[in-house]
Amino acid sequence: MEPLDPEQPVKPVTPRGFRDVLFQEAREREIVAGDISAVFSSWGYDPVETPVVEQSATLASGIPGELERSAFRLFDLDGALLALRPEMTVPIARVAASRLSGAPGPHRIRYATEVFREHASLRGQARQFTQVGVELIGAAGPAADTEVVLLLIAALEAAGLESFTIGLGTAEVLRGLLEGAGGSREWREAMVAAAQSRNLVEIGRLAGREDLDPDLALAFVELPGIRGGRDALDRCAALTLACGCAEAVCAVRETWRTLDALGYGDRVQVDFGIMRSFGYYTGLQIEAYAPGLGLPLAGGGRYDRLLSTFGRPAPAAGFALGLERLMIALAEQGRTPRVPPLDAVVGGRTPDDVFAAGMRLRSAGWRVRLAAGRSGAGLVREADEFGALEALEVDGEVIVRVDRAGEGATPLGDPLPAPPRETWATRGGDAG
Repeated sequence: MEPLDPEQPVKPVTPRGFRDVLFQEAREREIVAGDISAVFSSWGYDPVETPVVEQSATLASGIPGELERSAFRLFDLDGALLALRPEMTVPIARVAASRLSGAPGPHRIRYATEVFREHASLRGQARQFTQVGVELIGAAGPAADTEVVLLLIAALEAAGLESFTIGLGTAEVLRGLLEGAGGSREWREAMVAAAQSRNLVEIGRLAGREDLDPDLALAFVELPGIRGGRDALDRCAALTLACGCAEAVCAVRETWRTLDALGYGDRVQVDFGIMRSFGYYTGLQIEAYAPGLGLPLAGGGRYDRLLSTFGRPAPAAGFALGLERLMIALAEQGRTPRVPPLDAVVGGRTPDDVFAAGMRLRSAGWRVRLAAGRSGAGLVREADEFGALEALEVDGEVIVRVDRAGEGATPLGDPLPAPPRETWATRGGDAG
């Protein structure tokens, strides 16, 4: 890198894969994330914040292959190898296994924060994301799985998304088939990789192993294509019964039955092709989809073995919802949240009067922007520029609505009224 010339200004550049989020979009994201967090809070989930960096060894022990390899790494001044968190499950698991190890559970934890993943420049992908999610640590079984799925449904509904589907899968069926199939480690790893990528051609090739039981071969080939409701569960149960691992489908069947009984059968689809990360997940796997979006909005599942890597084994499940993808889905469905406009721009010749008026208005529930020193037509222009519903001018203790011509028209009155409900524009510029 060339040395900086102190006589030349530095051209500010945002690093590749990162971006600034400005006012309107930032407020829309804030509304959506806030609505989702409110849902999580209503279910008794409490917020946790973790450091943006973790020990690299901590991440490596908790998350598998590609995700661990995508972490940004750096050395601190002590020579310790750190990594920016590429996801939140491992940091939350670390907290549960350390700070919360003596606390009574189950722990219901929520978060809304940034994660970071490194990508090669040619891929053109973002390197910073916002995840909003929950972790239910210390609870096992279909009831806990159902709670996690219901939370995901409630979160997407609270965000305003109208059309979406939740896919339910399980890692246990593939695990049961592999245990019955035997074979070399390389063959099993190839089958897992093919299942994760839904590579049906490769699955068929691997299932053609000469010494493989025909029932197992049939199950491997059919499993990725089984999706739907009760019929899909029955088909999977028949295949696994023939292979001697019928119990592998019991938990997801019970979860689906409860969700269907609660009236969510139209939202939830069993999909045995979901295989997010075989070594990480131990049971339920979930994904959320919106029409037209080629990637899942959210993903997660059960990871009962993760906390044992930190010496505190406990069952756990959760999911993370990608805020960026959710905002795209909302826009495509015409459901971008409405950002409430600014109630007023408050001006006046005397700053002390303007500050005092701003305090009174905010106490009355107004959202105001101060413009001390501005009045008349200049104040009107600033109100227009920032989309304010009112232009108010202060003289001593008197607050006056200003009309479109910049003339003071109507005193606001005392006590102050509630914030305006219609826009200045809809009143044709009338100060009211």
